Amino acid sequence: MNDCLFCKIIAGEIPSTKVYEDEKVFAFRDINPQAPVHVLVVPKEHLASANEITAANAGCAAACFEAIPKIAAAEGLTEGYRVINNCGAAAGQTVMHLHFHLIGGRELGEKIV
Repeated sequence: MNDCLFCKIIAGEIPSTKVYEDEKVFAFRDINPQAPVHVLVVPKEHLASANEITAANAGCAAACFEAIPKIAAAEGLTEGYRVINNCGAAAGQTVMHLHFHLIGGRELGEKIV
């Protein structure tokens, strides 16, 4: 996608603080962190949201979930962490590229964030 912020970050056109990358996944620090550790985990393949996951492309979401424990361990999240996906504008999704928020580094409690 030519106008997708996260596609531009993945391509290196917009700077980010990368914490992880493999052939299918790119992860970087959120610029507005909600906790001491707040990393965005995105598939390199552009899907606008979780609504676009199908049997044919589910591997990109699976790759994110395979990467998340590795990222969490590298970030020192030994006591636990939260993974959040906002699907659609009404749910708070502001960038229309499938992504998962990996949040931790403090007691999170029962609140969503």
